[in-house]
Amino acid sequence: MTSTTAAAGTGPALQPRAREGQLDVARIKADFPVLGRQVYGRRLVFLDSAASSQRPRAVLEAMDQYYETTHANVHRGVYAIAEEATRRYEEARAKVARFIGAGSASEVVFTKNVTEAINLVAQTWGRRHLGPGDAVLLTEMEHHANLVPWLMLAEERGLELRYLPVGEDYLLDLSDLERLLDGVKLVGITLVSNVLGTINPVAQVAEAAHGAGALVLGDGAQYTPHITTRVRELGCDFFGFTGHKMLGPTGIGCLWARRELLEEMPPFLGGGEMISDVRLDGFSTNEVPWKFEAGTPPIAEAVGLGAAIDYLSAIGLDAVRAHEVALTSYALRSLADRHGDDLRIFGPADVALRGGVLSLAYKDVHAHDLSQVLDQSGVCVRAGHHCAKPLMRRLGVPATARASFYLYNDEADVDALGEALAEAGKLFF
Repeated sequence: MTSTTAAAGTGPALQPRAREGQLDVARIKADFPVLGRQVYGRRLVFLDSAASSQRPRAVLEAMDQYYETTHANVHRGVYAIAEEATRRYEEARAKVARFIGAGSASEVVFTKNVTEAINLVAQTWGRRHLGPGDAVLLTEMEHHANLVPWLMLAEERGLELRYLPVGEDYLLDLSDLERLLDGVKLVGITLVSNVLGTINPVAQVAEAAHGAGALVLGDGAQYTPHITTRVRELGCDFFGFTGHKMLGPTGIGCLWARRELLEEMPPFLGGGEMISDVRLDGFSTNEVPWKFEAGTPPIAEAVGLGAAIDYLSAIGLDAVRAHEVALTSYALRSLADRHGDDLRIFGPADVALRGGVLSLAYKDVHAHDLSQVLDQSGVCVRAGHHCAKPLMRRLGVPATARASFYLYNDEADVDALGEALAEAGKLFF
C-alpha cells in the first residue's frame, strides 16, 4: 500500500482506504492525538462523537499556524497580515459552501453553532413572518435547539406548534402529514436524530411542505459530519450545522439559507461589521452574509473548520458513511448476541435508515451510573436526555446511555463497549 503525505495543517497524512471500500482506521486514529491517551490504565475508547468529535492534527496545526503567523481582525485592516486573515476566513466560508452544495459562499453565515443558527432564523425570519393563526410544524425527535426557539416565539407571538409523531419503529409517522401541514408556514426537522440515529426523509417532507406553501429548516448537526450534504437537493430553505461535530473546533457553526431569504431577513445582532452606515438617527446593513455577523468573528475557528473540511473531503463522505453503516451493523449484531434481552437499543433496526448512534438501556442500571462504570474501562459514552426531553418521554425513559461512532472507531471499540457492559453487569448484579 502506498501512502501520501499532506502539508502540515492542510489535510490528512494518510491513504484513506486500506482496502477497496474500507477505511484504514488504524492510520486515521494516529491522526488524533487524544486517541493515544490512556485513562485508568486502559486505552481511550471515544464513543461520544454525537456530542462533540475529536480533532485531527491537521485542524490543530492549522489553528496554531494561524495564531502564530497571521492573526489580525478581518475585513477592515489593510496591512498584510490583516488581509491574509481576511482571505483565510473567507476561504473557509467558500469551503463550507462547496462542502454542502451551496450555490454561493454568500449564502453561508458563520454562527457559534446550530443552536445559534436556528435562533437566528426564529428571531429574524420568524418574527417578521409568524403571528397569531400561523403554525410551525416540528417533530417529536427534535433537539431542544429546534424546539425551544419556537416555543419562545409561540409564547410571544401566539403561533401554533404542531408535531410529527415518532412511530413504534422509531421512524417519523408521515401518515397525517397533509393535514398537519395545513396552514403551516415553516417545517423544522432534524435530518438525523441525535438519540435514535433515525435518518429522516427530509426531501419527501420538504416536497410536501413546499406544496403546502411552507418553508423548511433542516437541522444537520448529526447529518453533515457523516453523509454527503447537498442542501438544495434536500429541499431545505434554511439549514444549520456545527463544526465541533465534524472534526472542527467548538465555537463555530453555519447557517445556510437561500440568498433571497437572507436578503429580506432583518439583522440578528447589532454592532460592528454588520453595518454599511450608522447615523445618530439610524443605520443601514451590510450585504449578506456579513449582515448577520456582528462583531469580531471566530476567525481561528473558521480556519480550523476549513481544515476539518479538507480532512473529511480527502477521505470522502461516502467512505465515511459506508464505514459507519458497517460498524453500526456489527455493533447491533454483536451487542445483541452478547447481552440479549439485558440490553435495549433504541432506534431503527435497518442500518440503512440510521446513523451511528446507539442509545442504550442496560438492565435496570441508570444511564448515569452506567456511563460512570464504562468510564472506568476507558469507554466514553454520553448519559442523559441528550437535549431531547420530549422524545425521552415518548420512549418512556428518563435517560439513556448513548454510544456514537465516527470514522476513527472500529470493531475493537465496539468490542470494548460490549466488554465494559459485561463488567458493569457484574458490578451491579
